[in-house]
Amino acid sequence: MDFVLTNAEMRSADEYTIKTLGVASTELMERAGLALADLAAELAPSGKVLCVCGGGNNGGDGFVCARILKERSRAVETVCFADKLSDDCAKNRARWLALGGEILTEVPNEQYALVVDCLFGTGLRGGLDGKNAEAVNKINALRSTGAKVLSADIPSGLCGDNGLAPGAAVCADVTLCIGEKKAGALLQDGLDLAGEVRRADIGIVLPSRGYATVADQEAVRAVLPKRKRNSHKGSYGKAAIVGGSLEYTGAPYLAAAGCLRSGAGYTTLYVPKSLLQSYVLALPEILLRPVCDGERFAFETENLRELLGYDAVAYGTGMGVSEAVALGAEFLLREYTGKLVLDADGLNSLAKYKTSEFSKLFSEKKCDVLLTPHVKEYARLTGKTVDEILQDGVYATREFCSKYQINVLLKNASSVLSDGDKTVLIAAGCSGQAKGGSGDALLGVIAGLCASGASAFDGGLLGAELVGKAAELAATEIGEYSLTASDVIAYLGRAFSDYS
Repeated sequence: MDFVLTNAEMRSADEYTIKTLGVASTELMERAGLALADLAAELAPSGKVLCVCGGGNNGGDGFVCARILKERSRAVETVCFADKLSDDCAKNRARWLALGGEILTEVPNEQYALVVDCLFGTGLRGGLDGKNAEAVNKINALRSTGAKVLSADIPSGLCGDNGLAPGAAVCADVTLCIGEKKAGALLQDGLDLAGEVRRADIGIVLPSRGYATVADQEAVRAVLPKRKRNSHKGSYGKAAIVGGSLEYTGAPYLAAAGCLRSGAGYTTLYVPKSLLQSYVLALPEILLRPVCDGERFAFETENLRELLGYDAVAYGTGMGVSEAVALGAEFLLREYTGKLVLDADGLNSLAKYKTSEFSKLFSEKKCDVLLTPHVKEYARLTGKTVDEILQDGVYATREFCSKYQINVLLKNASSVLSDGDKTVLIAAGCSGQAKGGSGDALLGVIAGLCASGASAFDGGLLGAELVGKAAELAATEIGEYSLTASDVIAYLGRAFSDYS
């Protein structure tokens, strides 16, 4: 898996490589500029290139790129209107001028095959204004008339830590992350602005290995439970889906359907007794059991005891928020010894009725726990605002996980999985998943994977990546507008085939 670094982590790696290992900063800039020039030539084999350079080291990379392209007989122009330049940027600006290059002070309205965006890198703080915002808008206008845009390290205007763009920001076709991938290119607005994200290894050495990573095919294959030809349904575990209420009958159905497609030998759906008839033969492969009498969850210890024999339990989908639901979650945390996935109203009920007891609940748990909140649910659990969570980027859940010794899959356009030590960013998926039922399907997939042998952490990784991949595959035929959670479930088999 590729590492994903924050701005501070990348600066630390730069400093370590330069000061401790003795690699000259100008040599690193030369390598970065060469990587940009090579990719520029790939993206635009012919035609005029415009390099828009700021005054920092990102701008220095741009001047190196321009110089190398000019030395290769390409038509290149540069723009730079910065008042102050870093030492290395100034040196490479001088080399560009010595080669006969000219520097424009604003982005011209001309035809270009490619614009190389080196205006701002990961050092940007806050939004762009004035000439910088104007330059970004002109770059985007050139892209709208046919120019390709290559951003160096991060699209200018985008925060490298969290992918938020508070104002004008470049919309790139390709972003070449220098050294390591930047979190901001894979989070939030970065998903729409960074385009294809590539990485250029220029010899920056990481002083440690405790960084977030990006899920990929290799990582999924490494933890996907293996299946043997000589096996039976008992070989792949039992999963229980606990949920439902009169208002939300579809949620547990989708979770059970996702579970069936994900490897569990047995899938049992537990819903309030009066709802059972709704599911008869809807999914003929599942077992049906009442979790309580009535139309919505009512807590009785004896009703939950048979759950203790399951390998994985998914709890919370479509149950409604109530103290009874919170008590059910508390019982499972206290008594259950398998893999417990808490979702939706299971989390919302804990947040409303048990927040003050989290330390005791989680410290005394006997099970391997995964919480699967979306951002608003996570805000309720932690007391943080949604904005604070989004600002924290890839490490939004690390402190919470460490404090309570649990796993959290924070669901968003890019999801972040952490156990407080390891953090994995999962970027698979598409906008078609932004519909009701998507989280329910994911819950069931995770439960099925956990039942068949994955840990709670690995189940979260596998589920988020495979469901995202299934959504991508389904969208190629159905389209993102019309995609439903049921469509995603139907394409899970193809997704598993790509990783197994």
